[in-house]
Amino acid sequence: MMILNALEEQIMNLFWKLGKAFPKEIVAYLDEPKPPYNTILSTISKLEKEGWLDYNIFGKSHQYYPIIEKKQFNKSIFSKFYHQYMGGNKSSLLSYFMEEEKIDIVELEELVKALKK
Repeated sequence: MMILNALEEQIMNLFWKLGKAFPKEIVAYLDEPKPPYNTILSTISKLEKEGWLDYNIFGKSHQYYPIIEKKQFNKSIFSKFYHQYMGGNKSSLLSYFMEEEKIDIVELEELVKALKK
């Protein structure tokens, strides 16, 4: 299962959006208050060691890029939510989306039609 802390997820989302980036570019995209630069470097290094990122060397700089696709990560998160919090119960999942996400019957029918295609 793929688990990231808040900063790791924020950084990975930037890599998924940008495709590849130098650490200073990641810093530029982070919201204020920005974590210390060394914290960002350590986090990127950790993500690389754990197999989330790889890099190309340009002189003394490293340009990182994701090797885990966002789709893969999302699938893992959804799977955890579905199995751990919904007990793998499809009815509970559907009820959740209808009640909490305010999906009405018309939207549900449209989803069913789209799935049948």
